[in-house]
Amino acid sequence: MNSTIRNIQLTAVVFVLFATVIAFVLEVMEMYANRSINLADLLLMFIYIEVIGLVRSYWETQSVRIIYPLVIAITALARYIILQDKNDDPITLVYISLAILIVSIATIVIRFRNSKILKIDPKKIKDI
Repeated sequence: MNSTIRNIQLTAVVFVLFATVIAFVLEVMEMYANRSINLADLLLMFIYIEVIGLVRSYWETQSVRIIYPLVIAITALARYIILQDKNDDPITLVYISLAILIVSIATIVIRFRNSKILKIDPKKIKDI
């Protein structure tokens, strides 16, 4: 049963990898066709690169490092702010900015969870 589930997970990871690479190539082709590169395009490509890194990390360790999804979330939220329509409610910008701040703080706490600065005993924490 465990090997079946493991094979399903690996198949899904390969599918995510291929879909991400295809999306990356299509984005590059669209930028080439438009002869224009915007900040939103670069952030989208950065998201694709982070997803590829997440897949590589999962393939090597058989676990997901929580930092990758958090960085992807921060980038996606920043991209949303950049693409935000001028007619949108300004409070939405505040909420999204707060979300970026919260995810950034979570990322910092996770990065330093085993450091002596926070004085957390690494023996009591399981790997995230």
